Amino acid sequence: MRHGGVFAALLLILACVGTSSVCIGESSIDCGTVLAIIRNAVLGGEPFWSPAEETIVLLIRVPRVLLAGLVGAGLAASGAALQSLFRNPMADPFILGISNGSALGAAAVLLSGVSFGLGLFDLPLAAFVCGTLTVLLVYELARVGSRVSTHTLLLSGIAVSAFMSACTSFLLFTSSEDLHQVIFWMMGGLAGRTWAHVYMVLPFISAGVFIFVAFARPLNALMFGEESAHYLGVQADQLKKVLLVVSSVVTGAAVAVSGIIGFVGLIIPHIARLLVGPDHRVLLPLSVCAGAIFLIAADTVARTVIAPAELPIGVITALCGAPFFIYLLRWRGSEA
Repeated sequence: MRHGGVFAALLLILACVGTSSVCIGESSIDCGTVLAIIRNAVLGGEPFWSPAEETIVLLIRVPRVLLAGLVGAGLAASGAALQSLFRNPMADPFILGISNGSALGAAAVLLSGVSFGLGLFDLPLAAFVCGTLTVLLVYELARVGSRVSTHTLLLSGIAVSAFMSACTSFLLFTSSEDLHQVIFWMMGGLAGRTWAHVYMVLPFISAGVFIFVAFARPLNALMFGEESAHYLGVQADQLKKVLLVVSSVVTGAAVAVSGIIGFVGLIIPHIARLLVGPDHRVLLPLSVCAGAIFLIAADTVARTVIAPAELPIGVITALCGAPFFIYLLRWRGSEA
C-alpha cells in the first residue's frame, strides 16, 4: 500500500507538471483553457479560445511535453536496468557510452544525407545500430575471460564515450553543412519537435519499457550475484545481452529525437530506489514515472529561463547530474 501511495503521488505530480508545462511559455495560457482545448480535441465542443491558442497547445506544446515524458521515461528505465544488471550505481546510458555512440550514428545520417528508405525511422535505426555496437565494444573491453568487472566497465564506458564524442566532433568539423542546428541537437533539446516525432519513438520506448518490467524478477535475482542467480534459473549472460540490446534501442530512439541528454538514467533510479527500495517490480515503473516528471520539468526550465531564447535541455540535466555523479564517486570511494 505504501508503494501504491508513492506511485499514485508520482502520477498526480506527473499530471500537474505536464499540464503546467503546457500552460507555461512565451505566450502563457491559463490551465482551464488548456484543459478545455485538450478535452475539445478528444470529445468535441464549442471553442471559446482563439485559433492561435489552440495551435500552440495542440501542435506545439502537447507533443513536446509528451515527447519529453517518453524520453525521460525511457532513459530512466534504461538506467535502472543497467545499474542492476552490472550492480553498479554509476551505470547509465550516458556514462556507458550508449548515448554518444547513438549520437554518432544519428549525426552521420544527418550530415551525410544517407537514407535507408525508412523516412523518419532512418535516424532511430542509425542511432540504434551505433549505440548497440558501442555498448558491445564497452562490454568486450571490460570482459576478462568470463567475468566483467563493474569498475572496468565504467572506465571502459567513459573511454569509449569520449572516443565516440571525438568522432562526432570530427564529423562536425569536416562537414560543409550548416552546423547550428546539429550542434544544438548534440547538446540535447526538444525545440521544434512535433507529433511525428512522438509517433516515431513511441513504439521503441514503450516496447523497451515493457521488456524491462517483464525482466524485473530476473533482475531481482541478479542482485544476489550471478552465481546465486544461476541457481535460481537466471542465465546471466543471456540476460545481459538482451537488456543491453533493449537499452540500446531505447537510448537510440531517445537520442534520435532529443540529442544527447545525460544523467537522467543516473539520477532517477537512485531517487526511486530511495522511495521504494530495490524491488524491480516496483522500482522500474516508478523510475519510468519519475523520469518523465524530471525531463518535462527540465524542458520547461530550458525553454523559459532565458525566454525568448532557449537553453539546450542537456545543460539543465548536466547541472543536476554532474554534482550527483561526483557525490556517487565520493560515496563509493569512502566505502572502499
